[in-house]
Amino acid sequence: MRSKYESPLNSRYSSKEMSYLFSPDYKFKTWRKLWIALAETEKELGLNITDEQIAEMKKYKDDINYDVAEEREKIVRHDVMSHVYAFGTQAKTAMPIIHLGATSCYVGDNTDIIIMTEALKLIKKEIINVINELSKFAYKYKDMPTLGFTHFQPAQTTTVGKRASLWLQDIVMDLECVEEQLSKAKLLGSKGTTGTQASFMELFDNDDEKVKKIDGMIAKKMGFEKCFDVSGQTYPRKLDYQMLSLLSQIAQSAYKFSNDIRLLQHLKEIEEPFEKNQIGSSAMAYKRNPMRSERMGSLARYVISAAINPAVTASTQWFERTLDDSANKRISIPEAFLAVDAILSLYRNVVDGLVVYDKVIEQHLNNELPFMATENIMMDAVKKGGNRQELHEKIRVHSMEAAKVVKQEGKPNDLLERISKDPSFGLNLKELNSIMDAKNFVGRAPKQTEEFIQNVVKPILDKNKELLSDDAEQIRV
Repeated sequence: MRSKYESPLNSRYSSKEMSYLFSPDYKFKTWRKLWIALAETEKELGLNITDEQIAEMKKYKDDINYDVAEEREKIVRHDVMSHVYAFGTQAKTAMPIIHLGATSCYVGDNTDIIIMTEALKLIKKEIINVINELSKFAYKYKDMPTLGFTHFQPAQTTTVGKRASLWLQDIVMDLECVEEQLSKAKLLGSKGTTGTQASFMELFDNDDEKVKKIDGMIAKKMGFEKCFDVSGQTYPRKLDYQMLSLLSQIAQSAYKFSNDIRLLQHLKEIEEPFEKNQIGSSAMAYKRNPMRSERMGSLARYVISAAINPAVTASTQWFERTLDDSANKRISIPEAFLAVDAILSLYRNVVDGLVVYDKVIEQHLNNELPFMATENIMMDAVKKGGNRQELHEKIRVHSMEAAKVVKQEGKPNDLLERISKDPSFGLNLKELNSIMDAKNFVGRAPKQTEEFIQNVVKPILDKNKELLSDDAEQIRV
């Protein structure tokens, strides 16, 4: 038995890749890369820093002496200075210039941005794979009629694939937001205690042109295009809200999908995958509960609620910085990313194994189809000389009576038989049944689905094919 609490996001749900991004190891290795980038930049701009010092720093960039850092932190009670010290005990000639001119936020905040950016790239990859699986499902079932629902009450006919295209469009919208956020990624840079770069003006003898170059040079070395133009000591905490707001949107899309699957599984029309030896209930052996969809919804609810944390933090920052952001963001941001990582993994897994019961879908549709066909029936009757207003009233009365038979007596829908016996319509049962082909009532659903996949989804997948998992086959339209 383990003796300490461990987040289930790490132990049960999220991927190794996402967990590692938020690990201490990735964090502290990134700190050392940032210290190297700072030293290289300062050397290139003329400070007395040697190649040997930088080479020694690079030698130990991934060899972190955690025991030294931990012992030092017990004494100085400061994580950044403890790791500066630990790094210096290895790169001894570089010790005097490690962290030169910087504040704790130089490594802390820049690392947080790097981690969130890399995590968002991983989220993008997962979204692309969900889009690919959803598009294959939507295309496969684009022509299969199914009963549509509004207010979870029977409505006009749609198709299984068209309904899936609605899930698909949600996640495509999320991808657009992810790509926009990645396109404007910026580091904090190295701006000093209140964002004025005063320490660097001192280091470079008030050479404004040199100090102006520092941020851009560091950004480039760390794989970024630019830094925030202005800041206090920290990067703007609105960035954290933008990130979690985006994760919340993804969670909302997944939540909607998972709820639809749960409802469809109740209707016995579509089921999520169920393993051969999986147990659905500890008490009711026959049950096949939609456990994965329920887990998606549960995690999504957590992410949606977590987005309030950075909103409050961003709105309560005092002047150039305050520290009440730190403890909160150490929890809310990693947990939200880990949860969305788990959600998208579940999303892809569920879509990949969806089971469609076409006979049940057809049965449900046929039970309601006579009601949906009333407009077509009325038009055909008018063509045979009937009065539209009189027929409308008659078909309304027949529909109410047929609905009463279905709901109160539990008998099959007999609307067509009622209409065939009413001479006002002039239509026999054979003529009425010929109208009942469900494909006559789906409108442009198949074409809408096909066009959406062809015109919107396929270009996205073509553009991002390198992000598809090794076991994923791209949709072919």
